[in-house]
Amino acid sequence: MTDSDGSDLADLRVVADYQFGAGAGDALFPAAADIELSRSRSGRPRQVYVDGERVVSYGTDGRFTLGVSGGRRLRAALDESAYTVTVGDESIPFVSDGKNAFAKFVTAVDPDVRSGDEVCVVGPDGELLGVGRAELSADAMLDFETGMAVRVREGVGSDE
Repeated sequence: MTDSDGSDLADLRVVADYQFGAGAGDALFPAAADIELSRSRSGRPRQVYVDGERVVSYGTDGRFTLGVSGGRRLRAALDESAYTVTVGDESIPFVSDGKNAFAKFVTAVDPDVRSGDEVCVVGPDGELLGVGRAELSADAMLDFETGMAVRVREGVGSDE
C-alpha cells in the first residue's frame, strides 16, 4: 500500500460503506491484501488496485466507479441482489463485451437502485457480466420497454 499511515485507506473504506452499504469497505479493500493507490497531481487518491487488479476509481465527486474486480468483490460480500441488475440470456454476449444494458432485457433489479448508482449487471444465473452506472431507477428499468437501463463501463470480457 502506498499510503504510509493508512488514513486514506480508512477514508476510502468509509466512503465504500456509505455508497454501497455496511461491509463494502472491507470487501473492496481487505486489510490482508496488497493495496496500491494511484494519485492525481494534487495527491488525491484516483485509482485503487488490490492485488494488482483495479477495483475502483475514486471520482472528484467523492463516489466510486466500479471495476469488474470491484464488482466481483461486492457480489461476494453483500446480499446477492444489492446493487444488481439482472438481464436475460440475449444480453449476455453484449454486456460481457462492455455494451450497454437496455430496459427491455432487464428481468430483475435491486429495488433500491436509483439513477446514477453504480451497479453490477448479471445474467439469469447470477454470473457477473459487467459493471456500470444505472441510467434509470429500479421501477423504470422494469416498466420501460425502451431506453438504456445501465451504461456499462466494463464487461467481464474486457478484463481477460
